[in-house]
Amino acid sequence: MEGTRMSQVLRFVFIAVLSLLVPTVHAAAENYPDRVVRMVNPYPPGGSVDVMARILAQKLTEALGQQVIVENRSGGGGNTGSDFVAKSEPDGYTLLFTAPGPLTVNQTLYGKLPFDPAKDFAPVALFATAPIVLIVNPGLPAYNVQELIALARKQPGKINFASAGIGTTNHLSGELFKSMAQIDIVHVPYRGAGPAMNDLVAGHVQMFFDLMPVVLPQIAAGNVRPLANAGAKRPLALPNVPTVAEQGLPGFESSSWYGLVAPAKTPEPVLAKLRKDVAKVLEVPDVIARIRELGSDPGAVFGNDFAAFMAAETKKWAEVIRASGAKAD
Repeated sequence: MEGTRMSQVLRFVFIAVLSLLVPTVHAAAENYPDRVVRMVNPYPPGGSVDVMARILAQKLTEALGQQVIVENRSGGGGNTGSDFVAKSEPDGYTLLFTAPGPLTVNQTLYGKLPFDPAKDFAPVALFATAPIVLIVNPGLPAYNVQELIALARKQPGKINFASAGIGTTNHLSGELFKSMAQIDIVHVPYRGAGPAMNDLVAGHVQMFFDLMPVVLPQIAAGNVRPLANAGAKRPLALPNVPTVAEQGLPGFESSSWYGLVAPAKTPEPVLAKLRKDVAKVLEVPDVIARIRELGSDPGAVFGNDFAAFMAAETKKWAEVIRASGAKAD
C-alpha cells in the first residue's frame, strides 16, 4: 500500500513538473531566435560548402533578426563537425550545413559512425545542388558516352578515372558509371580535386567526374573534353552536352548538394521557422544569381521531402560503395 501511494505521489510530481516545462519550451520556440545561431560547416574553410554556408548565413541573419555565424569543425570526412551538431542541444541554435558525405555516404563508407544520420538530425532544407560533368583528356579517342564505354570494353583495366579521394562524390560517380556500364575502369584517388584535375589535363588519367564550377574554365581553355552531364537534366551552363542517361544509361544520376539540418528533437515551431526563412532566402534574386554563378542550382526541397531525398541518396550510394568495396582510410 505504501509503495502504491509513493508511486502515485511521484507520478503527480512528474506531471506537475512537465506541465511547468511545456509552456517554457513553447515560449522559447516562439521567441526563437533571441541570440546568435551557429551554422557548423564540417569541412575546412574556403571550399564550396563554406562558400554556400556563408551565402545562407548572411541572408538568414537578415531574415531571423539575429546573427548567424559559420563555424568550421572539419575532420573525419565531415564526421567530426556532424557529430558535434548531433550531440548539441536541440534548440535551433546549432545547425549543420554540409555536403552529402556525413548524411548519406559515410555510414556505409566508414562502417560505424558516432551518430546516426537518419535518427540524430531533423531535416530543414536542400539549399542547392551542384551539377557534375563527365570530362576526359582531349587525347582520349571518345567523343560521347557510348564511345567511351566501347573503348573501355576493348581495353579493360586500361582507362583510369580520377577522384578527389575515396568516398567523394566524383569517386562514387565513377563507380556508379562503372557498374551501370558494366566496364572495367580503374579508380585513381587523389588528395583533393585540384591534383586530380592537373593529372587529367596532363594525361596521366583519362576521365574524371567533377563539379561544374571547376570544369567550366577547363572546358573553355580546351584542356578537357566534356562528354556528359551527370545529373538528371542538362544544367543551364552546359545545355548542349547531353546527360549520361540520354546517352544510353537510363537512370544514371549523380550530383552533389548542400543541405541544412538541425539536431533531432528540435521543436517543430523552430524547424518551421527555419524552413520558411530558408525558402524565402532561396527566392531572393541575388541569392539565385550567386548560386548559379557558382555553377549550382537553388534547392526547393524542405522538411520531410528532404528526409525522403536523403534516404534515397543513402540507399543508392550504399549499393555503389558495397559493389566497389570502397572503405575510408
